[in-house]
Amino acid sequence: MAAVPLAYLVIRLAQADLQQVIDAVVRERTLVLVLTSLGLSLLVALGSLVLGIPMAWVLARVALPLPGLWRALAALPLAVPSYVMAFSWISTWPALSGFWPLTLVMILACTPYVTLPVAAAFYLADQRAVDVARTLGRGPLGAFRAALLPQVAPAALAGALLAGLYTLSDFGSPSLFRVQTLTWAVYAAFEGGLNRTLAAATALILVMLALTLVLMERMMRRRASRGGRPASQIVRPRRLNTKRVQLVSVAGLGCVSLVSLGIPAYALTRRGWESRSAATDWSRLFESMGTTLSLSLTGALIAVLLGLPIAVLAARYRGRSIATLESVAYLGNGIPGLVVGLSLVFFTLNVVPVLYQTALALSVAYAVIFLPKAIGSARSAIAQVPASLEEVSRTLGRGPLHTWTTITARLSTPGIATGGLLVAVTAMKELPATLMLLPIGANTLATELWRHTNMSSYAAAAPYAIALVLIACIPTYFLSRTELDGTRR
Repeated sequence: MAAVPLAYLVIRLAQADLQQVIDAVVRERTLVLVLTSLGLSLLVALGSLVLGIPMAWVLARVALPLPGLWRALAALPLAVPSYVMAFSWISTWPALSGFWPLTLVMILACTPYVTLPVAAAFYLADQRAVDVARTLGRGPLGAFRAALLPQVAPAALAGALLAGLYTLSDFGSPSLFRVQTLTWAVYAAFEGGLNRTLAAATALILVMLALTLVLMERMMRRRASRGGRPASQIVRPRRLNTKRVQLVSVAGLGCVSLVSLGIPAYALTRRGWESRSAATDWSRLFESMGTTLSLSLTGALIAVLLGLPIAVLAARYRGRSIATLESVAYLGNGIPGLVVGLSLVFFTLNVVPVLYQTALALSVAYAVIFLPKAIGSARSAIAQVPASLEEVSRTLGRGPLHTWTTITARLSTPGIATGGLLVAVTAMKELPATLMLLPIGANTLATELWRHTNMSSYAAAAPYAIALVLIACIPTYFLSRTELDGTRR
């Protein structure tokens, strides 16, 4: 299923003139777009690591007041569509534009991709290696870098990869900040309809860049995993409860929350206040909320079911075939949603016409686009479960399925659930694929928000934007509860 968009692009290019494809690829303009897109993705991935790892450590290792609140605030930027966050900044500072402001906004939007899985990894990390490093004379920072960081590195790299892939496929934020990327070029070519060959060739370059990011993450993960093998017995971390550490941690989390959530909240509140004069169709609003919730949760369930076997293979085995499966599964997150939508329209019409423009087809599209989120979190969680525990269970007479349900699945449930909820939160704000595959007569919060903003009715769009953020708090709440349950296992 994840390879359907790639197959669609190959078919489109196979039907085109070879010289046109070559001319589209070797243009100087294409090189500029490639460098801009790749540089933006790498900077956002690095910035998400720099900001997300300390936040995850604070959430997992510091006894914070109101811990559920801070976990929810750390996850809530995922509920704000990147184009809404970009619009909030631009409406607050109208002169803001360019590459570096876009990088900052994307880092704020993508940091939860690192924070949430790394926090779950910190919960499962073995504290004994840190204690040994301290007894050998290492300071707190040295012990963290030598003993604790290798244990969470796979989860951190998986989150950084998701941040990079999301940035690579994003269209709304670069457009608002007037930064032309490969995704912008794909949308411009498809919407213009004048050169579909150029659009398909540019989208295929995006696939190659996504594959490059996947291979880079795999190489770094392989090196990091050499020093971070799980122990046969997990020793839970001790939470720091000194007043100084708590004060610094709360101040840091508060500043990040203020920048990433405070500005969008201010902009939405102001627009919502202006919407009092606009007539809001409340029945349509509540109907859109229900449709959004049902489609996103179904897509998350499908993504978990599709991604779990790949996550198990990637966590427990090595081999070229497994690496290929995992790489192909990650490609969907690097392809623009418009291309994924077009590919599934092509697939349903030619292979399973009964699924054309059905809710199931749209849910499958969500699963294809956001499958890496389910795989990355599940793989890192399963990899941290000691394989020796499974071997002991098998020697005691338990079968593979019984061992999986009682040992591996039980210990890795926080990571698996985190991936599913990440898919649900992100699917709620997906727009291009939704526009392509949404059943006739149905509406989601994202499509209604797009419809009003496309007509420059920002006041009328405000209730849908606010509702989108509020409804995303539902999976965010369960996400924080999942992390809390993970500390009790």
